[in-house]
Amino acid sequence: MTCSKGKTPRRHGPKKASNIDKDPVGVYCRIRPLGAEDEECCVEMISSSTIQLHAPDGLKANRNGEYKETQYSFKKVFGINTTQVELFEDVARPLVEDLIHCKNGLLFTYGVTGSGKTFTMTGSPGEGGLLPRSLDMLFNSIGPFQAKRFVFKPDDKNGMEIQGQVDALLERQKRDSQQSVPKTPSSRQKVADPEFADMISSEEACKSENVDEDCCYSVFVSYIEVYNNYIYDLLEDAPFDPIRPKWLGGGTPVRNNEFIPPQSKILREDQNHNMYVAGCTEVEVKSTEEAFEVFWKGQKKRRIANTQLNRESSRSHSVFTVKLAQAPLDADGDHILQDKNQVNVSQLCLVDLAGSERTSRTRAEGSRLREAGNINQSLMTLRTCMEVLRENQMCGTNKMVPYRDSKVTHLFKNYFDGEGKVRMIVCVNPKADDYDETMLVMRFAEMTQEVEVARPVDRPICGLAAGRRHRNQVFRDELSRRLEEQGGPGNADDQGLLNQLIESLPALPPSELVDAADDQTLPRLMEVLERRHRVRQMMTEQYNKTANTLASMLQQLDGQISAKETFLHDQRSRLDEKDKVIINQRKEIERLEKKSNTLEYKIDILQKTTDMYENDKRSLQQELETREQRLQRELSERRRMEQRMHGMVTDTKLKWEKECERRVNAKQLEMQNKLWVKDEKLKQLKAIVTESSGGGTERPEKPERPSRERDRNIAQKRSASPSPLPTAPPVHPMHRRSHSAGGDKWVDHKPTSNLDLDTVLQPIIPNAIKVSTPNEKALSKCQKYVLRHQELASDGEIETKLIKGNVFRTRGGGQAVQFTDVETLKQECASASSRKRRSGSGEGPAQMENTENRPPVASTSHGYQKRRKP
Repeated sequence: MTCSKGKTPRRHGPKKASNIDKDPVGVYCRIRPLGAEDEECCVEMISSSTIQLHAPDGLKANRNGEYKETQYSFKKVFGINTTQVELFEDVARPLVEDLIHCKNGLLFTYGVTGSGKTFTMTGSPGEGGLLPRSLDMLFNSIGPFQAKRFVFKPDDKNGMEIQGQVDALLERQKRDSQQSVPKTPSSRQKVADPEFADMISSEEACKSENVDEDCCYSVFVSYIEVYNNYIYDLLEDAPFDPIRPKWLGGGTPVRNNEFIPPQSKILREDQNHNMYVAGCTEVEVKSTEEAFEVFWKGQKKRRIANTQLNRESSRSHSVFTVKLAQAPLDADGDHILQDKNQVNVSQLCLVDLAGSERTSRTRAEGSRLREAGNINQSLMTLRTCMEVLRENQMCGTNKMVPYRDSKVTHLFKNYFDGEGKVRMIVCVNPKADDYDETMLVMRFAEMTQEVEVARPVDRPICGLAAGRRHRNQVFRDELSRRLEEQGGPGNADDQGLLNQLIESLPALPPSELVDAADDQTLPRLMEVLERRHRVRQMMTEQYNKTANTLASMLQQLDGQISAKETFLHDQRSRLDEKDKVIINQRKEIERLEKKSNTLEYKIDILQKTTDMYENDKRSLQQELETREQRLQRELSERRRMEQRMHGMVTDTKLKWEKECERRVNAKQLEMQNKLWVKDEKLKQLKAIVTESSGGGTERPEKPERPSRERDRNIAQKRSASPSPLPTAPPVHPMHRRSHSAGGDKWVDHKPTSNLDLDTVLQPIIPNAIKVSTPNEKALSKCQKYVLRHQELASDGEIETKLIKGNVFRTRGGGQAVQFTDVETLKQECASASSRKRRSGSGEGPAQMENTENRPPVASTSHGYQKRRKP
């Protein structure tokens, strides 16, 4: 059995409560003025919290041929006329207030190269930036309460130690002795440039009113830069060694007036899991001038270069850290409490990020190209960290944030985990050439605003009574005043008081002894001394009683003072709560204002969309009205056509009725004539036969021919229905019997639009249900189905089609029809066929007359119409 190798347990950070209040990252925007008045501007400030980006004229339009305009909202937008004081009051002053109250802060500027980040952070003569104004406010606030030098001492592990008065005095003496030694010219301390001497006027100076007077403060500053993802200390002294000259790469010696390049530093984690730069120089400063002098000393070493876009482009990220150490005074309010656990250290990091740039525009080569690549890579890592933080917070995921991919993000990891407030100033250059880079910056700023950082908690307050420094100072002032008034400790008032006390005692009797046997003087003296002793005891008791009473009164007053201080503390806590409520309400108001602006923008879009739809609706209504009018005209035209067709049908019907009647009368007259001729022939034949048989010579009388009048009268007296004609052979020998003559039950579908032709041959279906519209009830009772369809033939006659089919039941319980036959009934004019007869035909006149007087017949065709020759 083999035992597996144990793994080193992972060191977990301090657990944080899940219900911690969080604040979003405060993102501000500052717009710098254009370089030239005729230069094209692509950024417009719409309100105090919103800007709008316009695409420049040279940019390609989108697919719809329009230029897209985008809006971005910030916590506040500062226009081109914003002063450095206004920017400091809104952005940096709350961070300095938090620094004094033991809370950390991070402020960094972000933007394209040449957008004004360094000016915003540092400033210029007469227009000091955020850094000098923050230092000025800090020293104006804690100036009277600063500790002496070397009382606070860094322990090189991101912490602070407290030295005693003797150790601090020795450190000061050692420093003064080192300063008295003359230094080499190469390492001579440089003073601040004159152009940076007066950056802040006295009128613009400010300070914090809520400073704890019962604490001692000390300020330490450090200045580093992140160059090519390496950390360098800008305050590290590396003087030139004249005995052993240093060499650069390639065998080039360093000139005598240059410093040795500093070595890169590493990041470490302290016992509180906070990141810090190991071995970084921290300088204790006591005034604004001294702090800015240290800053300018490091600024001289910072790497800058001339590019196509900026004459002094920062090639590194600079981090200026202001660390404030504070410790409470003892109960007497005279000395610092010698307890390391009571030391609170807070820091404010002012970061000037290098600007993002495109090498196609800067035309960087060599080292400049490598610097630009590292700058863009570190900024991309910052964007990635923000995106992962936002995704973890919005989606509830637990993805690992890649802080270690860049030194900048790794150094400020604790701030995004809830160790202080985070503020970002987005600097924008409104010129059209930076439009593409500005769009990327705006998207990153918009995404950063959605990241929430845990609100820092208040540090525990020392349990000593407040106002110790003030009471100690008042006591010293009163003691000094009395000593000055009295001229020393032994004054006349004290001597008079002492004389009064001596006079109140019993007087001593004469105690001179002249006789050895005198036994009265000593007992009398002893009695007086005993009385004086009793008086002194009574006075001591009275004094003790008065002292106790005074002590109890003092304790009562202390209790009252403590109660009042507790009451004041409660009131302050309530006031803080009210302030928090006000801040939350202000944030809610800002959020509602932002939401209101967004809704107004959406309302404008919806209003435009509604107007567009209204225009479309009006155009469609006009088109509908036009079509309705056109339809009405077509309907009226159709009615007129129907009326005209009905009139034509009626006229044609009357015409053919008269023609049929004329033909019938003519045929009757002709048949009568033929019958008369036959009768005459028969009579003649009978007479011949009789004469030949009988031998008679009498000639029979010739029968009279019926007159025309009689025929006309007879024809008029006949009924309308024609008399049965003699049987004649059929014209169409291939005529078949109609399929509807069987014994099945039929559904006779005759639409209401059909016309009654009143011809001789009409379909007669005896066992049928006649309907104008087919229905399921009629179909369920029948087995056959026929549809009468009328249409106009090519010769102008009306043609009737009988469409026949079988009715069967479907699976769903309904009825269906399967069409099997089409029978065509067509009217033909008999006279037309006689006229088409050829001249050489062998038909006799009788046959021609029979054909002409033949009635219309029904021709049957299966599936298609077939016309026969006459």
